[in-house]
Amino acid sequence: MTALLSLRDIWVEFGDKIVLEKINLDVAAGSFVSIVGPSGAGKSSLLRLVLGQEAPSRGTISLDGAVLPPECGPDRGVVFQRYSVFPHLTALQNTMFGLECAQAPLLARLFGSARRAARDEAVAMLEAVGLGDALQLYPAQMSGGMQQRLAIAQALLKRPRILLLDEPFGALDPGIRADMHVLIRRLWREHALTVIMVTHDIREAFSLGTRVLALDKRRHDPHAPHRYGATVVYDLPLRPREDEAPAETAEPEDKTPPQKVAV
Repeated sequence: MTALLSLRDIWVEFGDKIVLEKINLDVAAGSFVSIVGPSGAGKSSLLRLVLGQEAPSRGTISLDGAVLPPECGPDRGVVFQRYSVFPHLTALQNTMFGLECAQAPLLARLFGSARRAARDEAVAMLEAVGLGDALQLYPAQMSGGMQQRLAIAQALLKRPRILLLDEPFGALDPGIRADMHVLIRRLWREHALTVIMVTHDIREAFSLGTRVLALDKRRHDPHAPHRYGATVVYDLPLRPREDEAPAETAEPEDKTPPQKVAV
């Protein structure tokens, strides 16, 4: 399968500190990649590279064969652990805001038929994430799970090709977290998304992902621990359940035992 996203010989360095080293990775369209690893292993740094918030010190990142510029674009959406919503706007206004900024960058406000179309689109997305009855609520009036649903609606409204999740469910209690797992699987399937998720929860990584990557430092010098960065130490392909995988991306089960990645 052709890779949608490719990372080639990626390094991230800050002065004499190496965060990531020798990252070589291909992500197929329609996959759900979970990234795990100890704290400080560069998981969020890798996500920021794909988002375009940061540029690698060395190496190239490409999307559909074109080099990815170090800037955020509409082809990538992101949901963070901390709810990224505007407290002074209602759920509907929060969701419409992205469309208004994209279509009217000077005023960040639409009028007439354009505004009605944006409103209809925002309402449809809020209904898709289960917030159809909360259009006029402000974030302070919403639970943590509702705010995270709102953040997901904001990210998906611009129809990104890749959805990036940075510990998106870490602040939720177990019951709400399970509901969010069901939601994100459904949205992944229905919108044919490619998802890259960072999580500390191993069970979450394996229950949601079609592939699990483990980042860690392969080598260590106690006299200069900062001179060695993390890389992909395990790459485990999984087969999603038939009712969860996008039909166009489901593949036959691979019977080959997981192998340690050679770098």
